[in-house]
Amino acid sequence: MTKTNIRAVRIKPEAAETLVLRVRRTERISPHFVRVTLGDGDIARFRPMGYDQWFRLFIPISGKPLPRLPGKLTAASYLRYLTISKQDRPILRNYTVRAYRAEGPEIDVDFVLHDPPAGGTPGPAAFWAQNCRPGDQVAIIDEGVTFNPPAGTAAVLIVAEESGLPAVAGILASLPRDIGGRAVIEVPTPADVQELDSPPGVRLDWVIRDDPHVLPGRAVLAAAELMPLPDGPAFGWVVGEQALPVAVRRHWIAAGLPKDRIVFCGYWRAGRG
Repeated sequence: MTKTNIRAVRIKPEAAETLVLRVRRTERISPHFVRVTLGDGDIARFRPMGYDQWFRLFIPISGKPLPRLPGKLTAASYLRYLTISKQDRPILRNYTVRAYRAEGPEIDVDFVLHDPPAGGTPGPAAFWAQNCRPGDQVAIIDEGVTFNPPAGTAAVLIVAEESGLPAVAGILASLPRDIGGRAVIEVPTPADVQELDSPPGVRLDWVIRDDPHVLPGRAVLAAAELMPLPDGPAFGWVVGEQALPVAVRRHWIAAGLPKDRIVFCGYWRAGRG
Protein backbone atom coordinates (compact mmCIF):
# COMPACT_ATOMS: atom_id res chain seq x y z
CA MET A 1 0.00 0.00 0.00
CA THR A 2 1.37 3.41 -0.91
CA LYS A 3 1.98 5.97 1.85
CA THR A 4 0.04 9.24 1.93
CA ASN A 5 -1.83 11.69 4.14
CA ILE A 6 -4.10 13.10 1.43
CA ARG A 7 -7.30 11.88 3.10
CA ALA A 8 -6.73 14.41 5.88
CA VAL A 9 -6.16 17.38 3.56
CA ARG A 10 -8.04 16.65 0.33
CA ILE A 11 -10.55 19.23 -0.89
CA LYS A 12 -13.40 17.22 -2.36
CA PRO A 13 -15.31 18.32 -5.46
CA GLU A 14 -18.91 19.50 -5.21
CA ALA A 15 -19.96 16.43 -7.18
CA ALA A 16 -18.12 13.17 -7.79
CA GLU A 17 -20.19 11.63 -10.54
CA THR A 18 -19.16 9.48 -13.47
CA LEU A 19 -18.66 11.56 -16.62
CA VAL A 20 -18.30 9.89 -20.02
CA LEU A 21 -15.96 11.81 -22.32
CA ARG A 22 -14.35 11.28 -25.71
CA VAL A 23 -10.83 11.61 -26.99
CA ARG A 24 -10.49 14.76 -29.07
CA ARG A 25 -6.81 14.51 -30.02
CA THR A 26 -3.44 13.16 -28.89
CA GLU A 27 0.09 14.58 -29.01
CA ARG A 28 3.49 13.09 -28.24
CA ILE A 29 4.93 16.08 -26.36
CA SER A 30 8.30 14.55 -25.43
CA PRO A 31 10.08 11.17 -25.40
CA HIS A 32 8.36 10.11 -22.17
CA PHE A 33 5.03 11.98 -22.28
CA VAL A 34 1.94 11.75 -24.45
CA ARG A 35 -0.96 14.19 -24.03
CA VAL A 36 -4.55 13.09 -24.53
CA THR A 37 -7.18 15.83 -24.81
CA LEU A 38 -10.68 14.86 -23.64
CA GLY A 39 -13.98 16.61 -24.26
CA ASP A 40 -17.51 16.20 -25.61
CA GLY A 41 -19.95 13.87 -23.85
CA ASP A 42 -20.47 15.02 -20.25
CA ILE A 43 -17.60 17.54 -20.21
CA ALA A 44 -19.96 20.46 -19.46
CA ARG A 45 -20.57 18.93 -16.02
CA PHE A 46 -16.85 18.93 -15.14
CA ARG A 47 -15.91 21.63 -12.62
CA PRO A 48 -12.23 22.72 -12.72
CA MET A 49 -10.58 23.29 -9.33
CA GLY A 50 -7.00 23.97 -10.46
CA TYR A 51 -3.90 22.90 -8.57
CA ASP A 52 -3.38 19.10 -8.59
CA GLN A 53 -6.99 18.19 -9.39
CA TRP A 54 -7.12 14.44 -9.95
CA PHE A 55 -9.67 11.91 -11.06
CA ARG A 56 -10.36 8.23 -11.51
CA LEU A 57 -10.02 7.28 -15.17
CA PHE A 58 -11.83 4.31 -16.68
CA ILE A 59 -10.16 3.19 -19.92
CA PRO A 60 -11.96 0.60 -22.05
CA ILE A 61 -10.26 -2.64 -22.93
CA SER A 62 -8.95 -2.47 -26.52
CA GLY A 63 -11.82 -2.87 -28.96
CA LYS A 64 -14.45 -3.03 -26.21
CA PRO A 65 -17.11 -0.37 -25.52
CA LEU A 66 -17.40 1.05 -22.02
CA PRO A 67 -19.76 -1.12 -19.97
CA ARG A 68 -22.29 0.40 -17.59
CA LEU A 69 -20.29 2.06 -14.81
CA PRO A 70 -21.31 3.21 -11.31
CA GLY A 71 -22.60 6.77 -11.03
CA LYS A 72 -20.26 7.25 -8.07
CA LEU A 73 -17.28 5.30 -6.78
CA THR A 74 -18.02 3.89 -3.33
CA ALA A 75 -16.86 0.71 -1.63
CA ALA A 76 -20.02 -1.04 -2.80
CA SER A 77 -19.88 0.27 -6.38
CA TYR A 78 -16.19 -0.65 -6.63
CA LEU A 79 -17.06 -4.22 -5.70
CA ARG A 80 -19.71 -4.19 -8.46
CA TYR A 81 -17.07 -2.88 -10.87
CA LEU A 82 -14.90 -5.88 -9.97
CA THR A 83 -17.74 -8.22 -10.94
CA ILE A 84 -17.40 -7.11 -14.59
CA SER A 85 -15.63 -9.87 -16.46
CA LYS A 86 -11.91 -9.29 -16.99
CA GLN A 87 -12.48 -9.43 -20.75
CA ASP A 88 -14.75 -6.37 -20.51
CA ARG A 89 -13.68 -4.59 -17.31
CA PRO A 90 -12.19 -1.11 -18.01
CA ILE A 91 -8.71 -0.28 -16.69
CA LEU A 92 -8.99 1.98 -13.64
CA ARG A 93 -6.18 4.42 -12.87
CA ASN A 94 -5.67 7.81 -11.19
CA TYR A 95 -4.64 10.81 -13.29
CA THR A 96 -4.28 14.58 -12.98
CA VAL A 97 -5.83 17.40 -14.98
CA ARG A 98 -2.82 18.87 -16.79
CA ALA A 99 -4.89 21.77 -18.11
CA TYR A 100 -8.52 22.82 -18.48
CA ARG A 101 -9.85 25.10 -21.19
CA ALA A 102 -13.33 26.60 -21.03
CA GLU A 103 -13.27 26.84 -24.82
CA GLY A 104 -14.66 23.51 -25.90
CA PRO A 105 -14.60 22.80 -22.98
CA GLU A 106 -11.78 20.24 -22.77
CA ILE A 107 -9.09 18.87 -20.48
CA ASP A 108 -5.54 17.69 -21.16
CA VAL A 109 -4.24 14.54 -19.49
CA ASP A 110 -0.51 13.76 -19.67
CA PHE A 111 0.55 10.10 -19.56
CA VAL A 112 4.07 9.12 -18.54
CA LEU A 113 5.71 6.57 -20.82
CA HIS A 114 8.09 4.67 -18.56
CA ASP A 115 10.84 2.72 -20.30
CA PRO A 116 9.77 -0.95 -19.98
CA PRO A 117 12.33 -3.61 -19.03
CA ALA A 118 14.14 -5.30 -21.90
CA GLY A 119 11.60 -7.41 -23.72
CA GLY A 120 8.75 -5.88 -21.70
CA THR A 121 5.68 -3.95 -22.83
CA PRO A 122 4.19 -0.60 -21.75
CA GLY A 123 1.60 -0.57 -18.98
CA PRO A 124 -2.05 -0.72 -20.11
CA ALA A 125 -2.73 2.99 -19.59
CA ALA A 126 0.43 4.05 -21.45
CA PHE A 127 -0.40 1.63 -24.25
CA TRP A 128 -3.91 3.08 -24.53
CA ALA A 129 -2.62 6.66 -24.55
CA GLN A 130 -0.30 5.88 -27.45
CA ASN A 131 -2.99 4.08 -29.47
CA CYS A 132 -6.30 5.82 -28.75
CA ARG A 133 -8.09 7.70 -31.51
CA PRO A 134 -10.43 10.72 -31.65
CA GLY A 135 -13.92 9.62 -30.68
CA ASP A 136 -12.80 6.86 -28.29
CA GLN A 137 -14.74 6.89 -25.02
CA VAL A 138 -13.42 7.07 -21.46
CA ALA A 139 -15.07 7.84 -18.12
CA ILE A 140 -13.80 9.92 -15.21
CA ILE A 141 -14.81 10.55 -11.60
CA ASP A 142 -13.46 13.78 -10.11
CA GLU A 143 -11.63 13.43 -6.76
CA GLY A 144 -10.69 17.05 -6.03
CA VAL A 145 -7.29 18.44 -4.98
CA THR A 146 -4.64 17.56 -2.37
CA PHE A 147 -2.61 20.78 -2.54
CA ASN A 148 -4.19 22.61 0.40
CA PRO A 149 -1.75 24.97 2.17
CA PRO A 150 -2.78 26.64 5.45
CA ALA A 151 -3.78 30.28 5.40
CA GLY A 152 -0.80 32.60 5.63
CA THR A 153 1.60 30.32 3.73
CA ALA A 154 4.39 32.49 2.34
CA ALA A 155 6.42 29.88 0.47
CA VAL A 156 6.04 26.42 -1.03
CA LEU A 157 8.39 23.47 -1.43
CA ILE A 158 7.43 21.11 -4.26
CA VAL A 159 9.25 17.88 -5.12
CA ALA A 160 8.30 15.24 -7.71
CA GLU A 161 9.59 12.88 -10.36
CA GLU A 162 7.95 12.58 -13.76
CA SER A 163 4.79 10.86 -12.53
CA GLY A 164 4.01 14.03 -10.57
CA LEU A 165 4.95 16.51 -13.30
CA PRO A 166 1.37 17.08 -14.54
CA ALA A 167 0.25 17.83 -10.97
CA VAL A 168 3.20 20.17 -10.40
CA ALA A 169 2.30 22.03 -13.60
CA GLY A 170 -1.26 22.53 -12.38
CA ILE A 171 -0.13 23.66 -8.94
CA LEU A 172 2.38 26.20 -10.25
CA ALA A 173 -0.16 27.66 -12.66
CA SER A 174 -2.73 28.01 -9.84
CA LEU A 175 -0.47 29.53 -7.15
CA PRO A 176 -0.81 33.19 -6.16
CA ARG A 177 1.66 35.21 -8.19
CA ASP A 178 3.24 36.75 -5.07
CA ILE A 179 4.17 33.48 -3.34
CA GLY A 180 7.78 32.33 -2.99
CA GLY A 181 9.49 28.95 -2.74
CA ARG A 182 11.06 26.28 -4.86
CA ALA A 183 9.96 23.39 -7.06
CA VAL A 184 12.31 20.57 -8.09
CA ILE A 185 11.26 18.01 -10.71
CA GLU A 186 13.12 14.94 -11.96
CA VAL A 187 12.67 13.78 -15.56
CA PRO A 188 14.33 11.00 -17.59
CA THR A 189 15.92 13.15 -20.32
CA PRO A 190 16.55 16.83 -21.13
CA ALA A 191 13.93 16.55 -23.89
CA ASP A 192 11.27 15.86 -21.21
CA VAL A 193 11.73 19.29 -19.60
CA GLN A 194 8.58 21.38 -20.07
CA GLU A 195 7.92 25.10 -20.02
CA LEU A 196 5.72 25.71 -16.96
CA ASP A 197 3.73 28.73 -15.80
CA SER A 198 5.30 29.47 -12.40
CA PRO A 199 5.09 32.49 -10.06
CA PRO A 200 8.19 34.72 -10.35
CA GLY A 201 9.15 34.03 -6.73
CA VAL A 202 9.10 30.23 -7.07
CA ARG A 203 12.44 28.89 -8.28
CA LEU A 204 11.95 25.98 -10.68
CA ASP A 205 14.77 23.45 -11.04
CA TRP A 206 14.94 20.36 -13.24
CA VAL A 207 16.95 17.26 -12.33
CA ILE A 208 17.85 14.99 -15.25
CA ARG A 209 18.21 11.30 -14.41
CA ASP A 210 21.61 10.31 -15.81
CA ASP A 211 21.07 6.54 -15.47
CA PRO A 212 17.91 5.11 -17.10
CA HIS A 213 18.14 2.04 -14.88
CA VAL A 214 17.98 3.96 -11.59
CA LEU A 215 14.66 4.08 -9.73
CA PRO A 216 12.82 7.35 -10.50
CA GLY A 217 13.04 9.74 -7.59
CA ARG A 218 16.56 9.00 -6.36
CA ALA A 219 18.10 12.00 -8.15
CA VAL A 220 15.47 14.51 -7.03
CA LEU A 221 15.65 13.16 -3.47
CA ALA A 222 19.34 14.04 -3.36
CA ALA A 223 18.49 17.55 -4.59
CA ALA A 224 15.64 17.93 -2.09
CA GLU A 225 17.88 17.02 0.83
CA LEU A 226 20.08 20.01 -0.04
CA MET A 227 17.15 22.46 -0.12
CA PRO A 228 17.04 24.78 2.91
CA LEU A 229 13.66 25.62 4.38
CA PRO A 230 12.51 29.09 3.33
CA ASP A 231 11.99 31.90 5.80
CA GLY A 232 8.42 32.35 6.98
CA PRO A 233 5.48 29.93 7.00
CA ALA A 234 6.15 27.24 4.39
CA PHE A 235 4.17 24.35 2.94
CA GLY A 236 5.69 21.18 1.48
CA TRP A 237 4.17 18.93 -1.18
CA VAL A 238 5.96 15.83 -2.49
CA VAL A 239 4.76 12.95 -4.71
CA GLY A 240 6.22 10.15 -6.79
CA GLU A 241 7.41 6.58 -6.39
CA GLN A 242 6.68 5.71 -2.77
CA ALA A 243 10.28 5.89 -1.51
CA LEU A 244 10.56 9.55 -2.60
CA PRO A 245 7.70 11.15 -0.63
CA VAL A 246 8.44 9.07 2.47
CA ALA A 247 12.10 10.14 2.48
CA VAL A 248 11.44 13.80 1.69
CA ARG A 249 8.76 14.07 4.36
CA ARG A 250 11.19 12.59 6.90
CA HIS A 251 13.85 15.10 5.84
CA TRP A 252 11.50 18.09 6.05
CA ILE A 253 10.29 17.12 9.52
CA ALA A 254 13.89 16.75 10.74
CA ALA A 255 14.65 20.18 9.26
CA GLY A 256 11.81 21.74 11.23
CA LEU A 257 8.81 21.81 8.89
CA PRO A 258 5.69 20.87 10.91
CA LYS A 259 3.92 17.65 9.92
CA ASP A 260 0.65 19.50 9.35
CA ARG A 261 2.37 21.62 6.69
CA ILE A 262 3.38 18.65 4.55
CA VAL A 263 1.35 16.70 1.99
CA PHE A 264 2.96 13.53 0.66
CA CYS A 265 1.71 10.76 -1.58
CA GLY A 266 3.21 7.65 -3.13
CA TYR A 267 1.72 7.75 -6.62
CA TRP A 268 3.12 4.31 -7.38
CA ARG A 269 5.35 1.64 -5.91
CA ALA A 270 8.31 0.03 -7.63
CA GLY A 271 7.76 -3.65 -8.34
CA ARG A 272 3.99 -3.36 -8.36
CA GLY A 273 1.88 -3.46 -11.50
